[in-house]
Formats: sequence, C-alpha cells, structure tokens
Amino acid sequence: MKKIINIILVICTCILPGIEKSIAQENEKLAQTGMQFLSVESDARAAALAGAVTSANMGSSSLFFNPAGMANITQFVDLSFSQNQWIADINYNTFSMAVNPAGGRFGVFGLSIQSVDYGDVQGTIVSNEQIGYTDTEILNPSAFAAGLGYARSLTDRFSVGGQVKWVRQNLGESFIPVTDSTKTKVENELTPIAFDFGTLYKTGFKSLVFGMSVRNFSQELKFEEEGFQLPLVFAMGISMNLFDLVKVGGPEQSLYFSIDATHYRSHPEQLLFGLDYKIMNLLSLRGGYVTNNDENDITFGIGVSQFGFDFDYSYTPFGVFDSVKRITARFSI
Repeated sequence: MKKIINIILVICTCILPGIEKSIAQENEKLAQTGMQFLSVESDARAAALAGAVTSANMGSSSLFFNPAGMANITQFVDLSFSQNQWIADINYNTFSMAVNPAGGRFGVFGLSIQSVDYGDVQGTIVSNEQIGYTDTEILNPSAFAAGLGYARSLTDRFSVGGQVKWVRQNLGESFIPVTDSTKTKVENELTPIAFDFGTLYKTGFKSLVFGMSVRNFSQELKFEEEGFQLPLVFAMGISMNLFDLVKVGGPEQSLYFSIDATHYRSHPEQLLFGLDYKIMNLLSLRGGYVTNNDENDITFGIGVSQFGFDFDYSYTPFGVFDSVKRITARFSI
C-alpha cells in the first residue's frame, strides 16, 4: 500500500508544475466543451467556499466534486438536496445519497441525480421574411444526469472513489432547410456516459488533507457536424483546520481553509480559495474567492447544524446577472 501511495504522490509532483506552467501562460481556451450544466455547482456549502472542496468532507455531496470523499462517511445513510436559482431563470436541482452498509468494511455506495429546467424558449427557422426568420413552436430544453458511485478507505489515510454517470441533454427539435420549399426535422438529444474518479490522502500532519479528482471524462460527442466533449476538469486541493496551529480559547471552534487548483478543457485555469468558520458544531460562516472569473469571483454563505440535520445557504454576486442563490438540506443517521 505504501508503494501505491508513493506512486500517487510522484504523479502529483509531476502534474503540479504543468498546471503552474499553464496558469503562467494564460492559455485561452474557449467553446471546447458542451453540456456545461455539469460544471455548475448546486451545493450551497461548496458554492460558498468557491468550489474549493476537492479535499473537504462533503458527505454524499462528494459525488459532485470528489467521489473519494464518501469514504469519510461514518453514518449509515447520508442524504442531501440542493436547489440552485441560476442565471437567466434557469433552475438546478440535485440529490445525493450515500449508504455505508457495514461501517466502511465494504466501502460506501452512492447515488447522485442532477436535473436542469431551462424554461421555455421560442423556436425559430431561417426564412425569406424581412427579419430573416419565422417563429416555430415553443421549446422546452432540459438536462439530466444520474450517477452511481463507490468509495473506500484503503488505509486509515488513503481513500479512492469513482462514479459512472448517465447524462442526457435534450435541446428540442429543430428544422433544417433542405431547399427553398422543404425542410427536415432533427431531434437534438444526446445521452453519453461519463466517469468521475478521485483520491484523498490524510497527510498525518494535524488535519491537513490532500485530494485529487477528474470529473466528466467521456468520449467525443456530436449534435450535427461539430464534435465536442463534456466539461472535463482536473482538480487538486488541500485543506486544513487552521486552529490546529494555534490555541483558541472559549467554545469549540474550527476554521477550515481550503485551496483548489483546477485545470479545465474549456477555459483558463483557476485557483479556488475557501474559508469555513464553525462554532460549537452549530453555526458556520463561509466565504470564498475564484481567480480568472469575470462576474462571480466572490462567494458567501452560512450553515446551521443540529441533530444530524444541516441547512446551508450561499449567495454569489454575479455582476450583470445580479446574483445566484443556493440552498442545501442534509440529513444523516
């Protein structure tokens, strides 16, 4: 097992300089992926921490960030429900469940569901009208993803996890002119399979944890002529309770600081910073910052925990799009 861990660490050592080099070059990557709904965070706690949760303890919600995080679950069942009021009146809803049937001896099994409601969109077709198009029917585009995940602690420090997802995006029907008098109807729907996997390593130094994840790995897709891939992202992160380094009097408190470095297929690399202050295992105050984001670089949030139930709320100023609000409810037994 030590040999496996050493191999992982060597790989990380080789990859980190590449990420740093990419950031330094400011490599512009635009419009290289589709199904971007898979990149939108709906979990309120994760959003409040600017998404810097690759190494954080997220319960069943780890399926959306780093499946290996499920291995930290000690309860029999962990559930989460999230609702995200995204820009342009787009609504995201997510659900996750993790089951730990034998105290971790056989690992932890998980289920994730994500659905998107884009609302109504007016369809059009090219025509000889003065404005150049004619209205067709009202379209109701939608997106959905369902995944099955598994995580297990291989040692008391090292955990691995993965997830396979069935993804569906339906953009409605479109009519393509063949001649001046004829047209053909096309169903714009794709159902690819995608994979997520990740690792977690507890360093043994205080509460310092290191994590890696790869999300949305898939084959190339095509609606009509242009091929594209899902929004593949590679993330590496560290997190630690800063109060492990200094003695703090008064009631029980924690101050977790997390940093993620992310490498995307479709846009420049980013650094994510999150800060989570919790007092008496009851109230959490959170904040985060994202580099290389034009509209939504600062995030805020709050959380309340009691009797195995957690309620999280996040608020993200979004520039010209006003703001994005997310809520998440968690329950574990």
